[in-house]
Amino acid sequence: MTDLPNDPDGWAAFFARFETVVFVANSEAADVPALRRQHGAGTLFVFFNKVYKVLSAPFEGESLLVARSSGAGANIVYRREVETVCGFFRAPGFHGVLNLKARPFERLSEGREFGDRPVGHIDLCEDFAGFYPPDYAPTTGFAMAVWLSEACPGKRIVLAGFSAERSERWKLFHDHDWTFEQIVLRLMARSGRIEMIGGRTTAPLDAIARRFPDIAPQEVALVATEVLATRQEGTNRAVDRLYSIVKPLTGLDGLIRRLKPKTRKQKLAETGR
Repeated sequence: MTDLPNDPDGWAAFFARFETVVFVANSEAADVPALRRQHGAGTLFVFFNKVYKVLSAPFEGESLLVARSSGAGANIVYRREVETVCGFFRAPGFHGVLNLKARPFERLSEGREFGDRPVGHIDLCEDFAGFYPPDYAPTTGFAMAVWLSEACPGKRIVLAGFSAERSERWKLFHDHDWTFEQIVLRLMARSGRIEMIGGRTTAPLDAIARRFPDIAPQEVALVATEVLATRQEGTNRAVDRLYSIVKPLTGLDGLIRRLKPKTRKQKLAETGR
């Protein structure tokens, strides 16, 4: 068994071998069978963490699994999901697991913890320090897309299902800045650095600009910003009123949370194991 790279340069060389790299988000907006039909030989399909959200049968194409780490190590490791998740991939197309960290407190897991399959690691902390909002952590797909677009300029990168919209089945976690990520990704798409398919990839402002070609796009954006700011202020006032109603319950909620036993993830993060 040959392990995968453990540094950004090595991973850049790995991805450079493929004509197209398709990042498949764990979203209902990602249609994997359609992606397989659209992208043939020379395409690497990159999946993330809980792939059972988008795969219902083994994936036979060229593939790579990116496993995100937390303070307790790789999520699929401490959750004991390695075999379940990796069971969706088959040789010879499956290249192995890339264990990724993007915040200093996240801890990479050892290769042996992923079982008998190729494993590599990548640390992207420095790539997002001073760029990504400090109170949040970049999502795995966003981190990989931004890094790869800079590490392999000109590489065809396709993002499938990166809608940042909550579905009936899957929720969005608030430890990521979804608004920031969508702004960056859409700017990258407009500049041709990446392609985005699945979900709402065409902004309503584009339709407005096309309808009124005599109005400069900058004016459209300025007016839209003014409207959004007004609506946001109205939302803030409503939230303040709602918070004043539920505030007495926050003390009780805090007490209950302190009484709850620590989760396995919290214990592993504290011990560093």
